[in-house]
This record gives sequence, structure tokens and C-alpha cells, in this order.
Amino acid sequence: MTTAAHGSADGIVYRLARPEDAGAIEALDSSFTTSTVFEVTPSGDGSGFRLREVPIDPPVHKAFPPEEHDEQEFAGARGPDVDADTRTFVALDGGELCGFAAVGYAAWNRRLTIEDIEVAPAHRGRGIGSALMRRAAEFARERGAEHLWLEVSSANAPAVHAYRRMGFAFCGLDTALYGGTPSAGEQALFMSRPCR
Repeated sequence: MTTAAHGSADGIVYRLARPEDAGAIEALDSSFTTSTVFEVTPSGDGSGFRLREVPIDPPVHKAFPPEEHDEQEFAGARGPDVDADTRTFVALDGGELCGFAAVGYAAWNRRLTIEDIEVAPAHRGRGIGSALMRRAAEFARERGAEHLWLEVSSANAPAVHAYRRMGFAFCGLDTALYGGTPSAGEQALFMSRPCR
């Protein structure tokens, strides 16, 4: 069951989010720096797209505006009167929140969507994102999901590489999703992996 807190060899504790975690989740630094981006270009005949990683110089540092997280994201942490299809898992290092994953299950297509997954920059490269994804996959199996699915910006090459290491593959894109936002010009890449 995904409700208990679990520790890891490096002292990170994983558990379901609680309402008191909301401030730390909102304050988590999700910025990244990259020297490559994924470029999306239409094919010559307009029937498809080409995706390739290209270098950029100088490297780009991107920070996202703070998101507001409502109590619904902490479903599953407070008992039987909550939404059975959503969870937020957190990672704590010495009691300090250093990462989280918010997920939601849709029964109609048996998909678990990774709504948001973030690890603070100082804690990246330690396997925390993979551990959070394992908890999401465990919850997906409990719900009967067939696959995990997520969306990532074409500019976030570090995340794309991390998701590939976790077994995700490209499955689609949206060239207009970020129009009218500070991320205009980037494309939304969709990735999925079987629920195993």
C-alpha cells in the first residue's frame, strides 16, 4: 500500500503529502539549466514532425512561476473521504521537503498521469525522482493502470533524459499548448511507459 512512509539507503524518507506540506511544495525550486533543447520541426509534407536534440550557447536557466497547490493534491493522506484516484508523494531529507510527485488516475483509459514531479536542484542526481516515480507506478498498479503518462517542455532536456532513464518514450506532442504563456515557443512533449 502506498500510504506508509518509507526510508531509503541515503536517508531520504518518502511518504504521502499532508496539508502542512503545501507551503514547502509551493516553495520548491524547480528551475533548471540546460545546454541543449529538443527542436520540433514539421516534416516536409506536413504529415508529421521531426524531433532532435540541439545544443544552445549560452546555456539557458529557466525558472517556473510558483504554482498554487490545493488540498485536493494531498488526497490519500487523510483517510477514506478523499479522492481515491489522486496522490501526492513527497521526499524528505532530514525533515526538509526535497521533492514531490503529484499524480492522478483516469479509469476511462487506465492511465496514471504524472501531473507534476519536481526535485530541488541540490538533491538531483541522487535517484529521488526515480524513487518518486516508483511510488507513482506502485499506485498506478494498485488502481489498475495500463501506463504512466506525462508532459514535459521541449526546453527541459534534463527532465527528458531523466524520464528516458526511467523507461519513458515519446508518444506525442502539442505545438500550441504553451501559447500565450511565458513558455511560448516551446512545445509540449508527451511521454509514456507501460505500468510495470
